[in-house]
Amino acid sequence: MVENRPYLNLLTHLVLIAGVLVVAFPVYVAFIASTHESSAFVRGVLPLVPGENMWASYKQMLGSGWQVGGTPPVLLMLGNSLIMALTIAIGKIAISILSAFAIVYFRFPFRMLAFWIIFITLMLPVEVRIIPTYAVVADLGMLNSYAGLTLPLIASATATFLFRQFFMTVPEELMEASRVDGAGPMKFFKDILLPVSITNIAALFVIMFIYGWVQYLWPLLVTTDEDFYTIVLGIKRLMASSDRVPAWNLIMATVMLAMLPPVLVVLFMQKMFVKGLTETEK
Repeated sequence: MVENRPYLNLLTHLVLIAGVLVVAFPVYVAFIASTHESSAFVRGVLPLVPGENMWASYKQMLGSGWQVGGTPPVLLMLGNSLIMALTIAIGKIAISILSAFAIVYFRFPFRMLAFWIIFITLMLPVEVRIIPTYAVVADLGMLNSYAGLTLPLIASATATFLFRQFFMTVPEELMEASRVDGAGPMKFFKDILLPVSITNIAALFVIMFIYGWVQYLWPLLVTTDEDFYTIVLGIKRLMASSDRVPAWNLIMATVMLAMLPPVLVVLFMQKMFVKGLTETEK
């Protein structure tokens, strides 16, 4: 029996509204700044209503970029970031789910040793191994390429661990039934494991997509050609002004455009994302 407490419900909603306002207000300020002249932001007294330069700022950044700041068009950078994020997310999921499948369902020598070696790599993030990784990428001629942007980031010990833990909860009767029906390992993987892993895959896809989208240090090292700049690098170049006042309206317009793809991914996959993180039984 659930008690109806209107005052408690009101308090809960007030707290939620306050939290939304705290999170959303800086985003609103960024949007307002993108619609005014750059000087309005510098003066420190920014109006709270949109200005007249919204279409001009967004059109300039989408179409031609800001050549004074050495920034290519935002559409190009968004495309590069999208390719990088999708490749990293899909690659991490594909490699991790196959690795976890092999570790859980196959019996081979040093199986657990292989798993623990993969797990130990959690203590070696990109920042720790960035110099030898850069040397390998440079020796292979993958600088200023999508392969150089994505391949060094495509493996994930975290995803392998999560898929392994999930596969260990799948009833063994499913595997025995598929074996009786004459299904091989890959048919069992394709027809049984993949369908019951959809929500987990969706949750990991959202996390890995955002991980790839916000990468900064690695793209900064391996890209010197503007054709391969990501959106995060573009924002950094817009802000790096030594002898001039930053064009804050263009910076904020770029920031707002950079937010759209991750937000859309989260919105479209919200239900599956939450289900994948909270569902315990299949």
